[in-house]
Amino acid sequence: MSSALKIDFVSDVSCPWCVVGLYGLLQALEILRDEVQAEIHFQPFELNPKMGPEGQNITEHIQQKYGSTAEQSQKNREAIRARGADVGFAFRTDGNSRIYNTFDAHRLLHWAGLEGLQLPLKEALFKAYFADGGNPSDHAQLTQIAESIGLDRQRAAAILASDEFADEVREEEQLWLQRGVSSVPTVVFNGQYAVTGGQPVDTFVGAIRQIMSEARGGTVS
Repeated sequence: MSSALKIDFVSDVSCPWCVVGLYGLLQALEILRDEVQAEIHFQPFELNPKMGPEGQNITEHIQQKYGSTAEQSQKNREAIRARGADVGFAFRTDGNSRIYNTFDAHRLLHWAGLEGLQLPLKEALFKAYFADGGNPSDHAQLTQIAESIGLDRQRAAAILASDEFADEVREEEQLWLQRGVSSVPTVVFNGQYAVTGGQPVDTFVGAIRQIMSEARGGTVS
């Protein structure tokens, strides 16, 4: 008999390690499908909340934000591509890619959660940005992505044209900041156990088994 597991996946649409972490988690849950019945909720986090609508060149942005050189940024992208390949995701970003504001994408994800389509929208947003070079702040692209996974196109456009779900997203962002989340991905199991970073599949499997054992009052050998 499988046990229920609530998962809060705190992440941003433009975070490559969040892609690695998500697909590592999903593969772990597939391995554990007979042991746990997981329910994933995607929670918002903005890496660049003040980013303007035009975005910024990724190499320039990383250099300004972290002091990384172009060579270091290139090495980081190569490492991310390798980790992505391990979990079946093809990153196609390069030194000419851009960083964008993701607030409207988070508003759509909030709505998708109400419609039971958060996971497919999250995956589609990741693919659009990291594999197809899309702009997650562009309303036309966001509307098309929403429609592609079965959400109502007109409703998506209406949400994006308004401030709908803006307050809810900001409240959720503040909640997770207050809970101590300062980097993403942060994966919180049953509201109390956190795993941070784009961890490998085996790490998630081990962590989940440990958490479920502790929940049952047992130990893991």
